[in-house]
Amino acid sequence: QVQLVESGGGLVQAGGSLRLSCAASGDMFSNYVLGWFRQAPGKEREFVAAINWSGAGTYYADSVKGRFTVSRDNAKNTVFLQMNSLKPEDTAIYRCAAHLDYGLGYYMDKEYNYWGQGTQVTVSS
Repeated sequence: QVQLVESGGGLVQAGGSLRLSCAASGDMFSNYVLGWFRQAPGKEREFVAAINWSGAGTYYADSVKGRFTVSRDNAKNTVFLQMNSLKPEDTAIYRCAAHLDYGLGYYMDKEYNYWGQGTQVTVSS
């Protein structure tokens, strides 16, 4: 079992930055893929970024590539999402998620077993 709690959301102007954190409790954190997903009002949930168990593999949606960076600190059971050059279209609830790393399934939300409650990110124009 893994419990996930996000923090770091807020209101920022376009062009600004935010850093989201997701703290995990439970066993064997370093065995898990950690992903970030977001959902805007009236839209489906979409993949944002993911990182494999070691941190050596990172994966991004095209819409955030070059602006967002995912990282993890296995010693602190925490995953981060650094978001730069934010745009109004990045406004959404951001949730982190986890599943055991078997080398696949980084992009699909159905692969993730554990989810946090989410944190709101609002980007004003």
